[in-house]
Amino acid sequence: MAEFSQNRSKRRDGEVLGGAVDFLLANARLVLGVGGAAVLGIATLAVKRLIDRATSPRDEDDTKGDAPCLEDSWQDLSLLKATPRLQSRPPPAALSQPVPPPAPSLSAPEGPADTGPQTSPLLSSPAPPLCLTFQEKLLAFEQDHVTVPGAHVSLAKQLAGDIALELQAYLRNKFPDLPFGALVPGGPLYEGLQVGAADPVRLLVPLALEPGLWSLVAGSDTVAQDPRCWAVRRTQLEFRPRGSSPWDRFLVGGYLSSRVLLELLRKALTASVNWPAIGSLLGCLIRPCVASDELLLEVQHECLELTVAVLLAVAGAQDGDLLLAWPLEGLAGNLWLQDWYPAEAARLRALDEQDAGTRRRLLLLLCAVCRSHPALWRLGRDRLAQVVLRLGEQEADWAEEALGEHFLQALELLLSSLERASLPSHFNRSVNLLDGLREEEIDDLGFALYHGLQAPEGLL
Repeated sequence: MAEFSQNRSKRRDGEVLGGAVDFLLANARLVLGVGGAAVLGIATLAVKRLIDRATSPRDEDDTKGDAPCLEDSWQDLSLLKATPRLQSRPPPAALSQPVPPPAPSLSAPEGPADTGPQTSPLLSSPAPPLCLTFQEKLLAFEQDHVTVPGAHVSLAKQLAGDIALELQAYLRNKFPDLPFGALVPGGPLYEGLQVGAADPVRLLVPLALEPGLWSLVAGSDTVAQDPRCWAVRRTQLEFRPRGSSPWDRFLVGGYLSSRVLLELLRKALTASVNWPAIGSLLGCLIRPCVASDELLLEVQHECLELTVAVLLAVAGAQDGDLLLAWPLEGLAGNLWLQDWYPAEAARLRALDEQDAGTRRRLLLLLCAVCRSHPALWRLGRDRLAQVVLRLGEQEADWAEEALGEHFLQALELLLSSLERASLPSHFNRSVNLLDGLREEEIDDLGFALYHGLQAPEGLL
């Protein structure tokens, strides 16, 4: 009896709940509209079935049908999820705002009305980096760091020529008894071998020595035993005693001293020449560099900066050879240094003219790379020029396409020379161009070249 009353009570509760649901469904159409009433009806039906199963007694038949009822409930819930939701109306405050266009459906076919060009999303993404070869990177480095504008070259030549004329007039007025020759500017700027503004203009101050009174002695035959240099000896003293030549007052031990002449010209350039007046006349600022052992003039123009190296020179043993008064140390201090630059420039130019080669371009690239490197700057133009000369006579293909390969070959040749601590001069095999480097400096250079060959892009 108690079980019957309990079932009756549950049935009465179900009838009350069912009446409430029917009332909601009857009025849902008025409140929510047709779509909302459909959604609410399906949801209510699913909930009602769950409540009926929970409140109904479990018997054997219900137990047997438990699995299909659970399956029906998941189907109802899937119907509920699959039913499209109506887009809610915006609040009145948002009516004044522009309504964004509805997002296109992925399943909707593209209509023929879209005839305009459509932007691909790939175009808005950043372009992938270009993978350049070492040859292409080397040519880009040449364009950015080696090439000198033609206007700067013309202006630099004009300034160097004007300074040469002013300095020549000063020397003739200051030392009328000393027969200086015509001052001639030259160097890499005039040979197409200029690398930026770092290479100085060579301003030669030739000494006009009397023929028959002077002779040359190889440096290897002197006390200094230096094959790089030459001694200028005074001769004919028995016929032309000391004092017969205006250059006799610069003799040291019977030899014309380059050191004494350097000191004379240094004092004149730093203390006697009125550089502010000359600079204002030429439209630039000229200052002698007192911190350097060489005779350097720093020129600052509004468009460029320039360095002028004043070089005392005498004629060498062969036609075209020059001997320079250079600040040498030790026993070679009074000797004259053999200048191989004119011969190097002429040989490279002749080789390039034979096959329209790129040997001079290779030299410029090597100079630019080594000059900005913290260790390779010690190599200098003279050593790099010797390497390019050796490669230039050994290799046959000097087209632009092989420039990157020759650059790496030059690094390999430098590295092998450092391993042997020997780099003979191209014009004098008895001169080792690495003699002026200490062992620690050679190690640093070899280490830098080794890593440069492993990753040559890091040098650019």
